Amino acid sequence: MEVVILAGGLGTRLRSVVSRLPKCMAPVDGKPFLWYLLENLRRFEVSRVILSVGYLKEAVQDWVAVHASDYPWEFCFAVEETPLGTGGGIKLAASLARESEIIVLNGDTFFDVDLDALLQERRRYGMPVAMALKPMRDFDRYGTVELGGDGAILAFNEKKYCSGGLVNGGVYAIELNSGFFDALPDKFSFETGVLEPGCRQSLLCGLVQDGWFIDIGIPEDYARACAAPQLLCHPRSLVQTIAGLEGFDTLLLDRDGVINRLRSGDYVKTVHEFEWLPGVLDALAGAASKFKGIYIITNQRGVGKGVMSEDDLLHLHAWMLERIEAAGGRIDGIYVCTAVSDSDPCRKPSRGMFDRLLQDHPETDPRTCVMIGDSESDMLFARNCGIAGYIVK
Repeated sequence: MEVVILAGGLGTRLRSVVSRLPKCMAPVDGKPFLWYLLENLRRFEVSRVILSVGYLKEAVQDWVAVHASDYPWEFCFAVEETPLGTGGGIKLAASLARESEIIVLNGDTFFDVDLDALLQERRRYGMPVAMALKPMRDFDRYGTVELGGDGAILAFNEKKYCSGGLVNGGVYAIELNSGFFDALPDKFSFETGVLEPGCRQSLLCGLVQDGWFIDIGIPEDYARACAAPQLLCHPRSLVQTIAGLEGFDTLLLDRDGVINRLRSGDYVKTVHEFEWLPGVLDALAGAASKFKGIYIITNQRGVGKGVMSEDDLLHLHAWMLERIEAAGGRIDGIYVCTAVSDSDPCRKPSRGMFDRLLQDHPETDPRTCVMIGDSESDMLFARNCGIAGYIVK
């Protein structure tokens, strides 16, 4: 596939914390944000990356000149001499494409999308544009997108507070032979020039993807990325992660989403609702001989909300431990926070449960502890505890 990365934005809102750099070059853990986008592309059969650049383009061009040989694909640049808008930038980059379809990414947004599935979705419906949609809760920064049962985009709604909905993730698969760009000027907005009329003409389809989504376009979200850079690395399985760990003797594990499958909009309340994730029991069996301490650190707000009782949770955990031990693994302790309030000092990402663990096991050295989780909260917990953290999927 050919991938276009839009890296020519002015980055006005981010200049208070990142000056004299385009947004895609904003440093995160010592590396430019662009590095994380490119590393994520290694999962796919990418033949060419076209960088649409403009503002402070030399910073991008100079970095790529040094690092291009690190990647198995060709780089080229679509240079905006004057700002062309999101649509103009895509049109200019598309004029350099060799294939009949392209993937488009925003240079300031990390969205863990299955790009192969996005291309397949576009081809399946035969529509000129497929867009990746991210489910969100409690947001007001983005407008919502209405998706029909047949995969077609039905409407784009204005920005306002929403308790839950789908948002445009800024990742597109575009068929270049569709003539979409033919009648459009060199400078235009992709949203108003392509997406809105395409929606009215039923020419857009959507694919829901619930991977990590971080948009660093504002200082607050850039700070989130810097606080938990692990979120920008494509997560591996628990088996792969544990196998690759060296230099640690104490393993901390989140439960839901790491050991068992999450229940959307609900809590795991009984053994009948508990679903082991693939490979977990084998991974824990392998961890038993690798670590002197293995602990589960889990928020269980369902108890605090009265959805389940503490006895329910104890019964569930006793059953879970029996299965782990029968498979050759072990868990040396389970630390639970049932508080409802996010401000509770024991609730992740606060470090209260880790402090309890250190009190119970004073021989534990934080320098040799590692946390494995599946959420931003887990990675911030690791940071607050001063320990290593890894994301799994």
